[in-house]
Amino acid sequence: MDYKNVQPLADFDWSAIDKKEDVNTEAVKKMTEQYEQSFNAITEQQVVEGTIVSITDREAVVNIGFKSDGVIPASELRYNAELKAGDKIEVYVESQEDSNGQLLLSHKKARILKSWERVNQAFENQEIITGYVKSRTKGGLIVTVFDNIEAFLPGSQIDVKPIRDYDIYVDKNMEFKVVKINHEYKNVVVSHKALIEDEIEAQKAEIISHLEKGQVLEGTVKNITPYGVFVDLGGVDGLVHITDLSWGRVSDPKDIVELDQKINVVILDFDEAKHRIALGLKQLTPHPWDALDASIKEGDHIKGKVVVIADYGAFVEVVPGVEGLIHVSEMSWSQHLRSAQDFLKVGQEVEAVVLSLDRDQRKMSLGIKQLMPDPWLAIAEKYPVGSKHNATVRNFTNFGIFVELEEGVDGLIHISDLSWSKKIKHPAEFTKIGEKIDVVVLEVDAENRRLSLGHKQLEENPWDVYESLFTVGSVHQGTISNMNDKGATVTLPYGVEGFAPMRHLEKEDRSKARVNDVLDFKVIEFSKENKKIIVSHTRIHQDAAEGDRVKSENEESKKERATKKTVKKINDTLEKTTLGDVFADLKEKLEKGE
Repeated sequence: MDYKNVQPLADFDWSAIDKKEDVNTEAVKKMTEQYEQSFNAITEQQVVEGTIVSITDREAVVNIGFKSDGVIPASELRYNAELKAGDKIEVYVESQEDSNGQLLLSHKKARILKSWERVNQAFENQEIITGYVKSRTKGGLIVTVFDNIEAFLPGSQIDVKPIRDYDIYVDKNMEFKVVKINHEYKNVVVSHKALIEDEIEAQKAEIISHLEKGQVLEGTVKNITPYGVFVDLGGVDGLVHITDLSWGRVSDPKDIVELDQKINVVILDFDEAKHRIALGLKQLTPHPWDALDASIKEGDHIKGKVVVIADYGAFVEVVPGVEGLIHVSEMSWSQHLRSAQDFLKVGQEVEAVVLSLDRDQRKMSLGIKQLMPDPWLAIAEKYPVGSKHNATVRNFTNFGIFVELEEGVDGLIHISDLSWSKKIKHPAEFTKIGEKIDVVVLEVDAENRRLSLGHKQLEENPWDVYESLFTVGSVHQGTISNMNDKGATVTLPYGVEGFAPMRHLEKEDRSKARVNDVLDFKVIEFSKENKKIIVSHTRIHQDAAEGDRVKSENEESKKERATKKTVKKINDTLEKTTLGDVFADLKEKLEKGE
């Protein structure tokens, strides 16, 4: 350059070269503001769009319109090998300026945030999305949706029918609906089944709209359950309940139909709103009651098979679809009712008598006891009053024991007829159910089918002997076996029980007698009719004390009477003789040594 021809500025202030001026002038501030406004307003932790300035193997420079460019690792762009300089991408602003003054950006986080936004939108709007089945896991499949969101596809949500092999879906693209999102754990659950169900529901609505009650359709047995059979009617399923499979009783639907079997069914009912269809199979055949032999009448003997047993009776199938009930009361002549299981079993072949038949109501009552003679017709001859028998204890009541003499013949032993001497509060104290017991017939009521029985009558009445043994005033040794507020039960000789009132249990030392004490008791009351003996321990020492007192009083009375007699004699003598005569008489007696 030729500096000879360069001329200095005419208006340059050379004197200001050495002067220091304040850089924070208004002009500088204004210029800075204008500079700052020339860039985009950037907020941290938000997603913005940027332009790739350059890409290397290690990093990519991205311009987002800020005062400096940002750098992101090249690994975040490897998912798309076609990205190049000049392409637009979304980035997440982590920080406007780090410790080195560098703008920090992340393309990976931007993709994740955008993907979550799309997942939430798909869930809220029930959109159909496409995903890639990445791998199999326990209970289902792992699916990638929106490029980088991993979702779980449960095995039950793959298809409407059960899926046994999950591997056939791996490495395939499928359509889904987002059915659940857990934001706390960042979990997403998708369903392919939901799409199929939507299509099926639409088909069901179309099919059901053309259905009519009573319409007969052909279907395929799709599923068999304990309560019925599901039949595919060509896009919509209907249920044949187990009770509508056959006029007879069905224990297992598999006995009637098989899977994939083609059957004709009749529409019994349907609900368009709930897409439920009730089907019937037995309704396609005549009711067995309509075909029942017209010659069957009351009193006839018929055969059948026990199909159901309840506590109150058993149902017998005469022909398939026609059943009769044998009530438990018609199984035995016994008045002591038992459970039907004691007489019959399911599957048992039985013969019965028709007791009632109502073809209109389709009801039949049967009986099996009628096949045997009624034992009560000759009860008086077989069990006369006074006859002795061996019976089986069947039941207890508070007032006695029901025993069975033979099948159909029961009798009652009243609690008062169990023992002559023991007071029994409950029959269970005397015997047990199922045990044998000897009885004597006391009374026969054939009309009402009642037998009054006794047990104690098998022995002589000991109270005839007790009457002379436990006389009032007699003393016996006894043991206190039980006590209550009123008194004590005392076991006397020969096992006889007496009762001592509380006031009669005081000992001589004024202490009270206790349970298991062995003491002497005096009989103060005896009742043969009521079988009652009242005894007293207190009366013994009271009577002894009274006896001593009376004896003492008697001896004193004798002395007093003797003294009075002597005095009277002296007085009588004094009246007849003088004092000298008395002394003379005494002198004479002294001399004689009297």
